[in-house]
Amino acid sequence: MAITASMVKDLREQTGAGMMDCKKALVDTNGDFEAAAKLLKEKGLAAVAKRAERATSEGRIFIRQEGNKVAVVELVCETDFVAKNQEFIACGEKILDEIFAKGYTKIEKELSDVLLDFATRTRENMSLAKIQVIDVPENSVAGIYIHSDFKTAAVTIVKGSTADSVKEFARDCCMHLAAFTPSYIKKEDVPQSYIDEQKEIFKAQMDQDPKMASKPENVKDGILQGKVNKHLAEICFVDQMFVKDDKKSVTAKLAEVGKEAGAELSFGEINLLLLGK
Repeated sequence: MAITASMVKDLREQTGAGMMDCKKALVDTNGDFEAAAKLLKEKGLAAVAKRAERATSEGRIFIRQEGNKVAVVELVCETDFVAKNQEFIACGEKILDEIFAKGYTKIEKELSDVLLDFATRTRENMSLAKIQVIDVPENSVAGIYIHSDFKTAAVTIVKGSTADSVKEFARDCCMHLAAFTPSYIKKEDVPQSYIDEQKEIFKAQMDQDPKMASKPENVKDGILQGKVNKHLAEICFVDQMFVKDDKKSVTAKLAEVGKEAGAELSFGEINLLLLGK
């Protein structure tokens, strides 16, 4: 059968494959349009499998709240160009749709397969890297924030009130997390091995400072502990100076917002999301 330009064009529009690939598929299937489309899909899937080991350092984070649940989806790909593609973005939104429609709480084949068609056409390695579903307790609010690069995001649950001021504070906390990327939520989360290591570093620095030589040991110990405490306050979310009020810690701001709302507030789940981590 003679392969016409119109046939190649129609196959390309249906499959998204390149013109030469479409023409070859039609030639190989003697002009059978459905068989050619199937052949292109099979070749595309095989190509996807071959690309599975290629690095995926780009991508996008998606977050959505519906009712008392917040869903987080992380899609990864090879290039920034694909991460910004509207079809790639649509895949992320569709996965969120399926999560809320069917109650998925972990990665399932049906969700991963949402990317397959786009992956076969772009010939780029991409995957559904993460799904997280967070419950919002009664009388609590969820703050949600995605940075403009879509690689950094946060979800913060504040318990004790659903007042508008609390909702605003919860979102501000998300912006704080994205801006300062604290290593830990509170001091109790910091491993003792890390604290011991920092003490050794600060002690070595003090030992090299001539001004410290004449100070009594108990004074040195106090200075050392002060340095450790200051460092922990810098890396722990609840002790950091709040992003919108650098005169108050996050904990102090939590208490202030609670007083204004007439409620005793506390933090629930706190999530800082960094693409690929």
